[in-house]
Amino acid sequence: MATQITNQTDATAAFKILRQFIGSSQIEAMADVCRGEEKGFMFSKLGELLNTLETMPQTYQTDGQGQAAIAHLHYFINGCDWYITERDMEREQLQAFGLANLGHGGELGYISIVEILANGGELDLYWTPKTLSECKD
Repeated sequence: MATQITNQTDATAAFKILRQFIGSSQIEAMADVCRGEEKGFMFSKLGELLNTLETMPQTYQTDGQGQAAIAHLHYFINGCDWYITERDMEREQLQAFGLANLGHGGELGYISIVEILANGGELDLYWTPKTLSECKD
């Protein structure tokens, strides 16, 4: 069942979880939208993101899938892209697994979510999950 965000209290609770995946400036911008006339849209987006995080594979669950693995999250900054196929199984989300493309074609491996966020990387809120081979195209 998808997570429903219907008010500011729900949104605040959602942001506590999402802070591990979204940088502080992006969280602030999203929180501002939650207080404005587009709050219905943002509440829906928050619920969608929480559902993605709850249902996406964890460490080792896509082992052996290679380019057929589904990228559930996409981060970007300055022409660099990270496509996340697995979130960390630990409670604290320090790293994830996926494809890192720093402008040279990309490489599969562990990706530091902490580093991406510390350097201003943003989570693509309009991302539609697709295979890693589709991400390379």
